Amino acid sequence: MTDSGDSLDDDQTDPAIPRRAAARTAKLASLPLGIAGRAVGGWGRRLTGQNTEDVNAVLSAKAAEQLFEVLGTLKGGAMKFGQALSVFEAAVPDELAAPYRDALTRLQAAAPPMSVRRTHRVLAEQLGRSWQQRFAEFDDEPAAAASIGQVHRAVWHDGREVAVKVQYPGADEALRSDLRQLQRFSRLFQSLVPGTEVKPLLAELADRMDEELDYRAEADNQRRFARAFDGDARVRVPKVVASAPKVIVTEWVTGTPFSEIINTGTRDQRNEAGRLLAEFHYSSPERAHLLHSDPHPGNFLLLEDGRLCVIDFGAVAALPHGAPPALGVMMRLALRNRPDELFEMLRAEGFVRDDADLDADDVHAWLRPLTAPLTDETFHFTRRWAQKQALRMGDTRNQDFHTGRFLNLPPQWLLIHRVTAGAIGILCQLDAEVAVRDIVRRWQPGFADPGE
Repeated sequence: MTDSGDSLDDDQTDPAIPRRAAARTAKLASLPLGIAGRAVGGWGRRLTGQNTEDVNAVLSAKAAEQLFEVLGTLKGGAMKFGQALSVFEAAVPDELAAPYRDALTRLQAAAPPMSVRRTHRVLAEQLGRSWQQRFAEFDDEPAAAASIGQVHRAVWHDGREVAVKVQYPGADEALRSDLRQLQRFSRLFQSLVPGTEVKPLLAELADRMDEELDYRAEADNQRRFARAFDGDARVRVPKVVASAPKVIVTEWVTGTPFSEIINTGTRDQRNEAGRLLAEFHYSSPERAHLLHSDPHPGNFLLLEDGRLCVIDFGAVAALPHGAPPALGVMMRLALRNRPDELFEMLRAEGFVRDDADLDADDVHAWLRPLTAPLTDETFHFTRRWAQKQALRMGDTRNQDFHTGRFLNLPPQWLLIHRVTAGAIGILCQLDAEVAVRDIVRRWQPGFADPGE
């Protein structure tokens, strides 16, 4: 491990992250909109039950390759957006999903690294010129890439194995530029991943941008989660060793990523991974008063001791009073076939606009399939189920489509809705059988019948 000087040439040739707005805009503009548009048209016809003989699988594969290669190469907001989309891949029809699934898996796993020179410079700026003395060992080869940083394996001066996440220089400029440009393509992305509200997702990413860029805030989030789950038999959160605005050092953890379990896991691994994820998702608001808000398979690992390991706490929602009881009450009313009470509660919470001409039974019919995981003691989360929900909501001939157009997602519910949908997307990718009703009953306020 050696430190090195800085040079203008290094800034100009380092491929880690294109910093100039014009360069990033050109990259995004290079997306194969014509090819993707034709493939998307085929998807749209498939989703609405129309003839799909003209859907060209080769074009679809090329569109996926180019689309996610651009997102992954740019890192920043483009890569983060691609990761956010990845959990909804389960809703894509099987015959068209394979190339997108492969591209998304690569997006989660790899991206061009920073040069050693630039990495050392960031470490010196953030941890001091004598930063090397803090480590007994430091591997200059990145072990993993994230949307706005890369992770190095190292040994802390006291002998602990640690993960060192280093933010890419210019990540703030990249995020802002990407999110502005991605807004232009929101309709394309909406078609690529049915059942996902892309515009609100992009708006939310923009709103939380400053939090993600400050690794000190991420370190504080991780410390709170680590305290809440300290000594837990099911969940491990690596402890924070040191932090700075653009560098965070945490305990190193080795495990099997969920992306690997999704691809090659056994039935027992899939079910156990799903159970642990559901338990973590629903228990966190009560135990930590926080919600991990970046659900994609790259942020979860299954450890050898059987625990779930959770990483990356840049996106976290504060829930000081825990999960809202109204959510549990609405679930219960939907399951108990009480459409009139459900409708009034949805209206009170802002899900139904005052001027909407909707029937309570139609709203109940729209919502009830989404509560299917809670109807039996165990539910099998499958891609087919996710695809069925996307088709139901996207088919213009379906009454549910017209009902859904007049429902509203209030701003205060957007994050909870998106994170829950993301977690369910991962469960469907895992093809997991989970006793989710019992988990919800134990952790979601308002779900159990009064007096139960």
